[in-house]
Amino acid sequence: MPRVKRGSKRIANRKKTLNLASGFFLTKSKLHRAAQEAVEKALRYGYVGRRLKKREYRSLWIVRIGAAAKEAGLNYNKFIHGLKKAGIELNRKMLAEIAANDMPSFLLLVEKAKASLA
Repeated sequence: MPRVKRGSKRIANRKKTLNLASGFFLTKSKLHRAAQEAVEKALRYGYVGRRLKKREYRSLWIVRIGAAAKEAGLNYNKFIHGLKKAGIELNRKMLAEIAANDMPSFLLLVEKAKASLA
């Protein structure tokens, strides 16, 4: 069997890792082994973080909708239930945007939700 030294592939792989690690502290940006571990961990954190971001934003929207609904005299749970019964299918992102920037429109939605609950 022929001997394989992996010169160019190994150099390319190490260069890629060190490019990803640029900006890391001390040896994590200069030595391959330390950089490899740091890059792998950073990529894991990034993967998890992208999923956590979705949860955190949904939670934020729910808090904003709940606060605005409570101001209008209805709790979050009843407000969402009333909207579903009324056939209004707005997602939480849009509801939170309306609650933050367009209170008169949000109050109309609250009135429709109250009417459908009664």
